[in-house]
Amino acid sequence: MRDRSAANEHVKTRPSAARPPRVVGRAHAKVNLDLRVLGTRADGYHELRTVFQTIDLYDTLTAQEKPGPFGLKCRTAGVPLDDRNLVWRAAAALWRALGRAGEPADTLVTLEKAIPMQAGLGGGSADAAAALQVLARLWGGAPLSLLREVAATVGSDAPFFLSGGTALGLGRGEEIYPLVDLPRHWVVIVRPPFGVSTVEAYTWYDEDRAAGVREPRSDLQILPVPWPSRAAQMINDLEPPVLRRHPEIGAIKTALREAGASAAAMSGSGSAVFGLFRTRPAAARALRPLAKMAHAVFLSHTLSRAEHEKRARPILRRV
Repeated sequence: MRDRSAANEHVKTRPSAARPPRVVGRAHAKVNLDLRVLGTRADGYHELRTVFQTIDLYDTLTAQEKPGPFGLKCRTAGVPLDDRNLVWRAAAALWRALGRAGEPADTLVTLEKAIPMQAGLGGGSADAAAALQVLARLWGGAPLSLLREVAATVGSDAPFFLSGGTALGLGRGEEIYPLVDLPRHWVVIVRPPFGVSTVEAYTWYDEDRAAGVREPRSDLQILPVPWPSRAAQMINDLEPPVLRRHPEIGAIKTALREAGASAAAMSGSGSAVFGLFRTRPAAARALRPLAKMAHAVFLSHTLSRAEHEKRARPILRRV
């Protein structure tokens, strides 16, 4: 009779083929608790002072080894899959920074979108920062200082997404100074049926300034919470020029306040408008009436720096 135990033992001890690694990371969105445009710089960019705040709404990036040219996959319509995408640019910039010749290769990045586009929530820059982190892990490691240098060349907001939490952004937005984290707030985000590109928002701002249009800052909103920072007053200098082209922004902002938000504003260059709520039940109650005005409505909450660091940390998996 054949000794099956010996054969079984052989199967158990046979080394399995090495599985290619996958590195998975989250790209968290942001809202702007304040955004002031201070002028135009010599390099053509606008000089900013803004307060960033990460929230628990995120895209997911997966990087894995795959022979051949660098590739980018995404099922969301309208997402470019070439060097127009900041993920692609981040990969190319990191590849060069690591001293590798030619174009990125032998890597596939899959992007799963949840952050709406053209909403002022930083989805593109967040994706770029997450790409730097997951690719650095896949490609053998890189110091955070190098990732910050590379991020600043990819997108103005990108360096912020390497740290998260509540932070002051200066310059083009790439100079990041951590602030005391805003206490936990629930965030209702209303994305109207139209988007606004960053280029459009700043062009409209410049056009209005050239025409002599000035906005009185009468909508100061000091957040009624024990928080030592007064840097965030929920004023967005890009909001008035966008609102003049899209009055729906004002209607959504009013609806958020009427629904119980302690403060509301357009985020970044728009078109998303967000409201801050102190409790989850209060925020959840606002969703249904606001959904009638929106293409999409999201319920999220703010993330501290420590929470962001934990949730955005790349994870190595085997496939």
